[in-house]
Amino acid sequence: MDVALKLIGKIHSQLKSIEDCPLQENENAPEAEIEIFPEFREGIENIKAGSQVLLLTWLHEADRSIIKCVPRNDFEAPRVGVFSTRSPDRPNPIGIHSVEVLSVSAKGKIKVSSLEVLDQTPVLDIKPIWKTRGV
Repeated sequence: MDVALKLIGKIHSQLKSIEDCPLQENENAPEAEIEIFPEFREGIENIKAGSQVLLLTWLHEADRSIIKCVPRNDFEAPRVGVFSTRSPDRPNPIGIHSVEVLSVSAKGKIKVSSLEVLDQTPVLDIKPIWKTRGV
């Protein structure tokens, strides 16, 4: 099986090094801007300010050889399997981020709340977060 991904955009953030990045978006991550590449801009036309979306990114600075790691940078803890953690270092470093859309420009720029990824991080996809109805 051959897998090919298309990058739909990139992140513009004040986070310039891995050391700057919080572990999760709810740990004081700054606002950021998603630049959607021109050929994909039609795909964001129904995204509005106030929407909650899942942003999928390619964590391009990740170590793809990691199979075991320490949880949450706790180097005193025993190593665990990477798939039981949210570590960015993993064989396929896909980031999943729950963000609120703050604004959307006609030029394909989406400003979002609290995003913990590096500047220039590639964007793979955007998906809406659906609210489920009570029974």
